[in-house]
Amino acid sequence: MKWIPNFNSSNSLRVIFVIAVFILLFLSSIAYRHNQDLNDSSKVVMHTYEINIQLERLMSAIKDAETGQRGYIITRNARFLTPYIYSRDKVNKSFINLKKLTADNPKQQQNLKNLFKLIIQRFNSFEYCLKYSDPKTYDKRKLDNYMFSGRILMDNIRFKVDEMNDIEQTYLKNRLKIYDDEISLSPLFSILLFLVALSFILLAYRQISRDIERLKIFNKKLLISNGLISESEIIGKFSTWQWDLDSNKIDYSDNQYRLLGYEPHSFVPEQETFLNFVHPDDKDIVASSMEGILNNKILPFVYYKILLPTKEIRYFKSTGKLLTDQQGSKILLGINFDITDEHLLNIELQDRYRELEKSNKELASFNHVASHDLQEPLRKIQTFISRVSDADKDIMSDSAKNYIIKIEASAKRMRVLIDDLLLFSRTNTTKKEFIKTALTELLSNAEAELAEVISEKEAVITAGKLPKLEVIPYQIEQLFINLIGNSLKYSQPDNIPKITIESEKIDSSDYPEILDQSIKKFHKITFTDNGMGFDPQFKETIFVLFQRLHSKTDYPGTGIGLAICKKITENHKGYITADSIPGKGSVFTVFLPE
Repeated sequence: MKWIPNFNSSNSLRVIFVIAVFILLFLSSIAYRHNQDLNDSSKVVMHTYEINIQLERLMSAIKDAETGQRGYIITRNARFLTPYIYSRDKVNKSFINLKKLTADNPKQQQNLKNLFKLIIQRFNSFEYCLKYSDPKTYDKRKLDNYMFSGRILMDNIRFKVDEMNDIEQTYLKNRLKIYDDEISLSPLFSILLFLVALSFILLAYRQISRDIERLKIFNKKLLISNGLISESEIIGKFSTWQWDLDSNKIDYSDNQYRLLGYEPHSFVPEQETFLNFVHPDDKDIVASSMEGILNNKILPFVYYKILLPTKEIRYFKSTGKLLTDQQGSKILLGINFDITDEHLLNIELQDRYRELEKSNKELASFNHVASHDLQEPLRKIQTFISRVSDADKDIMSDSAKNYIIKIEASAKRMRVLIDDLLLFSRTNTTKKEFIKTALTELLSNAEAELAEVISEKEAVITAGKLPKLEVIPYQIEQLFINLIGNSLKYSQPDNIPKITIESEKIDSSDYPEILDQSIKKFHKITFTDNGMGFDPQFKETIFVLFQRLHSKTDYPGTGIGLAICKKITENHKGYITADSIPGKGSVFTVFLPE
């Protein structure tokens, strides 16, 4: 009676699986042993090939020596001796390799020993041939004898090499036969493994087909997600989710977990679980939208931020649609879009637009003032004043002379103001080419520019090591000139000006109210002086264009220098701050991104 197995439960599948595992392990062990035998045979074949190759190299080296010797004897050109000189090393190297390769074969070892003796004799004949071919020791009879004996030695060497090759070829023939016999068994093992695996697959399929009813519980999920392809979600940076409003069960697609910074199915999808990922600023908005889903069964577009486990902020957009399946269950199908790239691009475009708009306004105002309203009258004033000769001044009254002096001073100050305006415009309109530059060199250039004032005031400038950064060199140099010049200008009359410059690397998170958090690292550079200082209430306004804290009669200047400093730091996506205690000095801090 033929026994037919009865598959009625999942236990039958377990039994089939255990039996299949044992059989496959048994067959795998046999296949492994078979592969080991094939590997050993392959090594033996390769061993024979290696011996043949080394013998060929040995013969090649001797032939090179012979050719080089003949060329030298004929031409007396030392270049022909190069192969001869290096041939001994090649012969020794090949001999060592052959000795290792034939270590397990006494017969070949003896042949190799005899071959080496012949090679030594051949090289000795080379030496004698070179000796008696030399004009100083030339001996035709001896040269002919050694040339003839060398030819005989060469024939003997070839004969010995051929003998060793023949022995190896005999071994190779036998080994190849064994190798072919073993490799012919591989298809049989492959077919056997395939048939065993196929038989158990068919048995398992029979049981699975009888238990197909268990898969009906997944019909609802397959009905909704049948048209979704996981790869398209990854490429499109979106995900889907289903919310069964009757059972309050939520299912995520795999990419939904990835967009939240986790591997698929790393946590249980729940309403409160998702809210934990929402940025604190948007939790109320998302929570309200969820309540609207439950009450109104709709989900309009919602925009919010997600906080990933890495503290990275991503921007999402979500929408949904209410569906009713064949069983009457209400399911909300939702889609989440990661719109971070679009959001950041819009921010960048808005920033560029605002920067361009601001720049255009400044340029329009500047061009009008600097090119026409200021320069033309100034040129006329300076021209007419220059035409007033000393003789004319002598006949003027004292008050008239005083007016002339004031006009000259005002004209000079107007020229300085125009130059500063041009410099301010240059920081915003010229090409911004960033170059990796050592800030220490730019500081040295700035000190050289201010050398006369530094020497006049006997100022002491102490600077620590400054970093090497990607900057616009001439702008950073101008920044240093303005900050050091500002400290020198507002130094106290009775004190020697002392300026200390220090630098350190910081995290942007250390200054969240000042620094851009999208840039992780900054270099903080401080300029500390012992000057007269200023009222801290003006620490923001001193960077405003044309803003002055002192009258122009007390301290010269236009109120543009610190505005230029602020513009330069902004061009480098950096920041500048100021702090001071009246009578004790000021501290200007520059933050430049790494």
